[in-house]
Amino acid sequence: MENKSKYILDKVSEYADKVLEGIDPEKTKISFQLEKLKPIMEELSNELGDSVEDIFILYMDAASDAALLTERKFQSTMGDMTKYGDPMAFEQF
Repeated sequence: MENKSKYILDKVSEYADKVLEGIDPEKTKISFQLEKLKPIMEELSNELGDSVEDIFILYMDAASDAALLTERKFQSTMGDMTKYGDPMAFEQF
């Protein structure tokens, strides 16, 4: 991940932790969440000289990369759980 993308991810994530605290992202409309993040996106747009749309795209790309890295770390730590059978089979208990 390039420095600019990491910077954007860090700034937006820090801001989101404050303004979206206490909301359930699974139950809250994306449009509401994006509206709450608009001020930091605009601030970064002005600071970096990119459009708000470009800031959003860079943020989403960086967030996807970060989620993938987290998943890879988890898989390397826990291993492939599917070799032990269907991991969803235990949800019935």
